Amino acid sequence: MSSISLARIVEKMKLEPITPEIDIKHIKIRQPDINRPALQMAGFFEHYEATRLQIIGFVEYKYMLSLSDERKEEIYSKLLSYPIPCIVFCRELEPDPLFRKKAVEAGIPLYKTKKNTSAFMAELIRWLNVKLAPCISIHGVLVDVYGEGVLIVGESGIGKSEAALELIKRGHRLVTDDCVEIRKVSDETLIGTSPEITKHFIELRGIGIINVKTLFGVSSVKESQSIDLVIKLSEWNKDTEYDRFGLEEEYTEYLGNKVVCHNIPIRPGRNLAIIVESAAVNHRQKKMGYNAAQELYQKIQESLARKRENGEDEEDED
Repeated sequence: MSSISLARIVEKMKLEPITPEIDIKHIKIRQPDINRPALQMAGFFEHYEATRLQIIGFVEYKYMLSLSDERKEEIYSKLLSYPIPCIVFCRELEPDPLFRKKAVEAGIPLYKTKKNTSAFMAELIRWLNVKLAPCISIHGVLVDVYGEGVLIVGESGIGKSEAALELIKRGHRLVTDDCVEIRKVSDETLIGTSPEITKHFIELRGIGIINVKTLFGVSSVKESQSIDLVIKLSEWNKDTEYDRFGLEEEYTEYLGNKVVCHNIPIRPGRNLAIIVESAAVNHRQKKMGYNAAQELYQKIQESLARKRENGEDEEDED
């Protein structure tokens, strides 16, 4: 199961410690969901998801202040007896001394943030969904072309990196070369990222390693990108039948998600960058409701229908 350290979350979300004396190095978060312990503050602990990161907003905070000292002692003791990884107070709210004391005794770290509750929850859940999503690594190149994430795959040495370099020179952005980490963040969305060690680098046979960010500037690279289209490169084979109309979409599958896939045969003289650009724009048009192949097919059918009608009219005159 994927996990992320609490220290990484604290750094990313810029959380301020309320209990700096508690060591958080061993604490891991294993699920992207969070919990607001409103019902628990009222004494209802059935189905309590204690292993989630806990968020206390303005409403929960006000309820805590309204409790009597005896009720606070009872609720705080029970709440903090669970294996809670962390509690975050939003809007820079501060827990009362009793809550802080019991949290320290239980070894549960407390943090605060300036952000309001809804905005903080939305940002945290989105980020955790990406970081804790199921992940695989594949051999390929991922490029942002006109806003579409194009994953270029194929045998080693077929020209994936060269195609990516040409696309970068034409103003598009590199996400990763050689190794693509694919994360399933939902049943519809796959996100591709680069391993930290190879980020911004491209390998060109005969030249070596180049740093795209250094050569072409920060506008030529991107940290992550959804995977909208897959381009499979293969050697041209005259005996193979290739799709020439594209009426029916072909798909490939990663982590159970289907992605539109085009098989592109490679032979001397073909400009891969232009082909990839055209495929990306065509895919974007289809998502917007326009399909060039269907329009051509419809025109051919209408032309054949008119010819049949004209032929029938001539027979009737005879």
